Amino acid sequence: MKHTDIIRKLNLEQKCALLSGETVFTTRALPGKGIPSITLSDGPNGVRKQAGAADHLGLNPSVPATCFPTSSATACSWDEALGEAVGEAMGEEAAAQEVAVLLGPGLNIQRSPLCGRDFEYFSEDPILAGKMAAAYVRGIQKKGIAACPKHFAANSQELRRMASDSVVDERTLRELYLTGFEIVVKEARPKTIMTSYNLINGTYANENAHLLQDILRKDWGFDGAVVTDWGGSNDHALGVKNGSTLEMPAPGGDAVRELMQAVQSGKITEADVDARLDELLTLVFDTHAAVQSHSRTFDADAHHALARRAAAESIVLLKNENDLLPLAEGAKVAVIGDFAQTPRYQGAGSSAVNSIKVDTFLDCLKESGLASVGFAPGFDRQGKPDAAKQAEAVALAQKAEVVLLCLGLDEIKESEGLDRGDMRLADNQIELLKAVQQANPNTVVIVSAGASLETPWLAHCRALVYGALGGQAGAGAMVDVLTGKINPSGKLAETWANAHADTPAKDNFAGAGRTVQYREGLYVGYRYYQTAGVPVAFPFGYGLSYTSFAYSELKADARSVTLTVTNTGSRAGAEIVQVYAAKPDARIFRPAQELKAFTKVWLEAGESKTVTLPLDDKAFRYWNTKTDSWEVEGGTYELRVGASSADIRLTAAVEVNGTSAPNPY
Repeated sequence: MKHTDIIRKLNLEQKCALLSGETVFTTRALPGKGIPSITLSDGPNGVRKQAGAADHLGLNPSVPATCFPTSSATACSWDEALGEAVGEAMGEEAAAQEVAVLLGPGLNIQRSPLCGRDFEYFSEDPILAGKMAAAYVRGIQKKGIAACPKHFAANSQELRRMASDSVVDERTLRELYLTGFEIVVKEARPKTIMTSYNLINGTYANENAHLLQDILRKDWGFDGAVVTDWGGSNDHALGVKNGSTLEMPAPGGDAVRELMQAVQSGKITEADVDARLDELLTLVFDTHAAVQSHSRTFDADAHHALARRAAAESIVLLKNENDLLPLAEGAKVAVIGDFAQTPRYQGAGSSAVNSIKVDTFLDCLKESGLASVGFAPGFDRQGKPDAAKQAEAVALAQKAEVVLLCLGLDEIKESEGLDRGDMRLADNQIELLKAVQQANPNTVVIVSAGASLETPWLAHCRALVYGALGGQAGAGAMVDVLTGKINPSGKLAETWANAHADTPAKDNFAGAGRTVQYREGLYVGYRYYQTAGVPVAFPFGYGLSYTSFAYSELKADARSVTLTVTNTGSRAGAEIVQVYAAKPDARIFRPAQELKAFTKVWLEAGESKTVTLPLDDKAFRYWNTKTDSWEVEGGTYELRVGASSADIRLTAAVEVNGTSAPNPY
């Protein structure tokens, strides 16, 4: 233990008191013993420190901060350096606001597109989610404060999130739902981690010895503090015994008495309390020093510029018929859609940031070089039919060369606390699209939404641009992409299915009763669609550019993949190279292919670069339930290098030594 000298001087009541919060967002202090209080605050995509009396529902306004794009947006950048830069800016703002622990990033797997909080999570894939989250954590912690990745673990829905039991087999748990957290813990060393509300196989995450002791602390070597989600402690004493450090928000004196009684009755030992207290004191002293030494200021303009760059790098061009985009300078455009005037740029719930400033599409268009013929809201945001608004929009569309139609999901569709009822745009928006396209076939649809949508209306637009939830500067980034000032380079971090009926968890997501069976197992997202041969609207890893790229000269072995990427088009751009592993003759069942490495390559027109993508210990492993450990099936693997999961350009066969483990099946 690091803090034996301090712990030895505390009585049992003082020790137990320190293991729960004093207010909604602060820990207890013992000034006489030299132990300060620290502040924790929400922060997956910006700091949400409440001014005045705090409440975890965010009813009181928070201190203004930069609202960066949500995680489901920045994941589409596939750019770890960008994630680290965003994390560093958020860490700086947290320290400036005297926040010691930033509660984020969220990296749960997007098991179903209907999860109301998918906008807070990076991807359906654990490698992409883990690498991006690790980058955020490194950035946040650069200034000495703590990141708190969440929600550990298997928290995939909002319905009954505080009582649902995620019933998931060990192999699926390890390979899909824990691998991202493993990457974060091992590669970024977060000072804290937050447990989820739900049970996992019958035991609450926060009291789950298998999760917190066997896996997190013993297997991965995590030595930081574990924080409950707000109200996520069910048996405080059992939590302390099994590895949960700090109960939040402010359970009052009962929690202290409960813990003391548990020691006195022998339910837990004082050594259990001391172990957790040692973790907490390390967190408090480390982060308190970082907060105290900070200047209390940050460059808001620089952070706004970073938010704009992050949004621009994350925009995904999904359709561009006859190269309608980018728009030429002076092009006559009609802007239609309520979202152009009132942007939908972040999700609802505890992640909502009180943005320092918010750009609107209409304002940013003024400096774009495009000639606007006018704006029409076009539809009622909450979905009510409005014939007059539609007629006004159609009349405006006839006056322009190109229509920029801003569609999306309204604020209540994507929120903490409730799941989406469907994957559809509102009917009035689709009707407007069809009417506008009749008036002007050169229609560009710009979508604001934190997760994937059904697109049966795709034939009614010439171009489709996915802006996700782009943060406070997302509108400017969108204008930059439409005008070609920035060449879009984002690629989807989540498959867009043709219909909700095609999604793998549809029968076992947010159903009746407390039990949630993860019956689809390993087959989530592209792992399902590609293995089962289910057609999709847009595959995982897909995104278009205003230039083109060629792949050549592949060399591969079990440790790395090297290839040359060439920009074969006429303008500078970036390509995201993806490496998938497959074993067509596998005896141990597995998805058709799985992402194992990726990199983003920036190239001038005509430029070539040779890139090497290392393959780590996760490239060929699977969890063997018979040996209760990671094993490798030996033999020949295909390493497939592609521009998306469905656009494989080069393939190499490599021989991999196995671990000769018995087949558990």
